[in-house]
Amino acid sequence: MNMNAFFAWCFRAAAIGCLSVIFSARAQQSPVLPKAVIDGTGPGWYALGNEHFVNVNCEPDTWTWTNGMVHCTGKPIGVIRTIKLHTNFELVAQWRHLQSGGNSGIFVWATPESIKALEQGKGRLPTGDVFPTGSTTMEPFPPTSPDGKRSFPRKNLSKGVGEWNHYYVRAINGEIRLWVNGEEVSGGTHVRPATGYLCLESEGAPVEFKELRIRELP
Repeated sequence: MNMNAFFAWCFRAAAIGCLSVIFSARAQQSPVLPKAVIDGTGPGWYALGNEHFVNVNCEPDTWTWTNGMVHCTGKPIGVIRTIKLHTNFELVAQWRHLQSGGNSGIFVWATPESIKALEQGKGRLPTGDVFPTGSTTMEPFPPTSPDGKRSFPRKNLSKGVGEWNHYYVRAINGEIRLWVNGEEVSGGTHVRPATGYLCLESEGAPVEFKELRIRELP
């Protein structure tokens, strides 16, 4: 199967040692730099709603849309995809797990061939961080997996069950970068092919999305 890039949220940042980190930063007088906020507002951004997606291989009641909120039961394992193909874009989304044990995610640049295979009940959805599958290629940003194909997050910033997380995805000219809760954590470059559908994945446990917004770029 040829799903091009996938972002999973399996991790939660550990709180142990936070106090020592703060003291260390003060001792070294490291500057605290301001962070840019990407909230999906401004010229060119628009909301993604039910009308922008079609079911691929889920049950009719797997996904429900209510007042801008997207609820997913997590069963069966499958995806919904955007109606149109996307190449260069920025995407923001908020999500939260409602139970432990889930591994839902966002797919980027899913090819028509991969979607057709899913519709026919073939192939298996990948799990992981940011990585290419099938014939797709990518040069991942470090840290990478032992085989050099997968970009692991530099920090595990995802929050726990019931807490909202924020994703910002930037995909431009075959380069993809992921920010989790305001910090860039992973990505890759020289992705080929670098166009396809956006997908939301159902896998294992209930999950919710909100504030799904996209800005298409030249």
